[in-house]
Amino acid sequence: MTTTSFPDGFLWGGATAANQIEGAYDADGKGYSVQDVMPRGISGPRSDQPTPDNLKLVGIDHYHRYAEDIALFAEMGFGVYRFSIAWSRIFPKGDETEPNEEGLAFYDRVLDELEKHGIEPLVTISHYETPLHLAEAYGGWTNRELIGFYERYARTLLERFGSRVKYWLTFNEINSLLHAPFMSGGIPIPEGGVPEQQLYQAMHHELVASARATRIAREVAPEAKVGCMVLSMPIYPLTPSPDDARAVMDADHGNLVYGDVHTRGEYPGYFLRTLREKGIELDITDQDRDDLTNTVDFVSFSYYMSIAETADPAKRAEGEGNIMGGVSNPTLEASEWGWQIDPVGLRLVLNQFWDRWQKPLFIVENGLGARDQLVEVDGEKTVVDDYRIAYLNDHLVQVGEALEDGVDVLGYTSWGCIDIVSASTAQLSKRYGFIYVDRNDDGTGTLDRYRKKSFGWYADVIRTNGASLTR
Repeated sequence: MTTTSFPDGFLWGGATAANQIEGAYDADGKGYSVQDVMPRGISGPRSDQPTPDNLKLVGIDHYHRYAEDIALFAEMGFGVYRFSIAWSRIFPKGDETEPNEEGLAFYDRVLDELEKHGIEPLVTISHYETPLHLAEAYGGWTNRELIGFYERYARTLLERFGSRVKYWLTFNEINSLLHAPFMSGGIPIPEGGVPEQQLYQAMHHELVASARATRIAREVAPEAKVGCMVLSMPIYPLTPSPDDARAVMDADHGNLVYGDVHTRGEYPGYFLRTLREKGIELDITDQDRDDLTNTVDFVSFSYYMSIAETADPAKRAEGEGNIMGGVSNPTLEASEWGWQIDPVGLRLVLNQFWDRWQKPLFIVENGLGARDQLVEVDGEKTVVDDYRIAYLNDHLVQVGEALEDGVDVLGYTSWGCIDIVSASTAQLSKRYGFIYVDRNDDGTGTLDRYRKKSFGWYADVIRTNGASLTR
C-alpha cells in the first residue's frame, strides 16, 4: 500500500438530493414531483396524491435550515457540496413557459451560503425528481416532448446560475432508468411492466436531453464543466467459466453504454446489436445524432457495491439490495440492507472508467446506510459510528490507490453527508450522514442536528488531504 496523500486541489465534500432533504414539498409555488407520491421509495407502490406517511414531504426540513446545515458542512471543511435543484420548484408542472421565481430565489440563497463559506457547488439538474404532471400527462421520458421541457429547464438554470456554478450534472444515475422507470424517468408503470421498446426510447430521449444541456452550457456558461452521472457496479464472474465471463461482459455493457454515449457521442456496436436482437427500432432523428456529439467534460458516478454474474440459471441467488440485478458474491459481506461491501471494487471502477473514457472522474456518491443509535458521550449527544468510519476509510484508501495508478479523480462527495430520507426505501433509519438528524421512520422527532463521531473523522481527512487515512 502507498502512503501518498491526495493531490492538491482534490475536492472533498458531501452530496444530497432535493427530494430527500428539502421537504417543503408544496411551498412557494412548488409543484408535485414523482417523489411526492412514492411513500415507500422504489420498494413499494406509488400513491395517487402526497400522503402524510411520505417522509420526503418534510425530509429533514433543509428548505428552512439550509444555512445551519451548510455551516456544519463548512465546519467539516467541505470544499464542494453536491445538491440537486428540484425541477418542480422551478417549473411546477414541468411544461410551463415561465419559471417560478420563488423557486429560483431559494437556490440563490443556497448559493449565497455556499459562497460565504467558500464551498464549491456541484449541481445536479435532475435527480429522480421529474415533475409529476410530466409523468401523468405525458408518460414521462417515453415522450419526446420532455426533451424540450428539460432543455428549457436546463437553460433557465444555466442562465440564472451559470456564473456561480462551475460543475453541473445532467441526470442522476441515468443508467437506472431501465430498472426504476418511475423514479428515474417519470414513467408510469402499468400492470405487467413498461414495454422494453418504451424504456429504450426513454433512455434515448434522456441522452439527447443531456447532450442538449451540455451544448447550452457551452453557449451561456462557457466556464462551466458538465458531467454525466452513472451508477457504477463492478461485476465479477461467479466462477472461472468462460460463460460466466461472457455474462459479465453482457451485464457490463448494459451499464457502460450510457457513459459510452456521453463521452463518445454515438451508440456503440454492442448496444445496436442488443436492439436488433430485441427487435427494437428507436426513433432517432438526424438532429438527435448531431445533439449526441456534445460530449461531457467529466464523468461522475455513485459507488456502493459490486455484484457477481453467472450464465447458470441454477446459481442465480440475487442480492436483496442490488437494484441493478446480478447475484450475490459469496466472498463479500453485506450491509443491513443487503448491499455488498467491496472497497477494492471502487479502485477497479476508477481504473475501468479512466481507461475506457479518458475523462476526469468524480466520485459523487459513496457511503454506508446503517441504523445509528444516538447516545451521550461526555455530555454531548452523538453516534459512535466506527462502522461508517471503517467503511469510508477503506474506500478512500482505494481512491488513493487509483490516483497512484494514474487515474484523474477530481473529487469525492460522500452520499447523504447529513441524514436524509432513503431513495430506495423512503426510510430515515437508513442513515448515511456525518450529522444525525432527529427524525424517525414514523415521522416523529425534533429535527435537531448532532455531530456523529464520523464528523470529526471526516474533518481530519479533509484537513490532512487524505494523509490521516488508515492504510
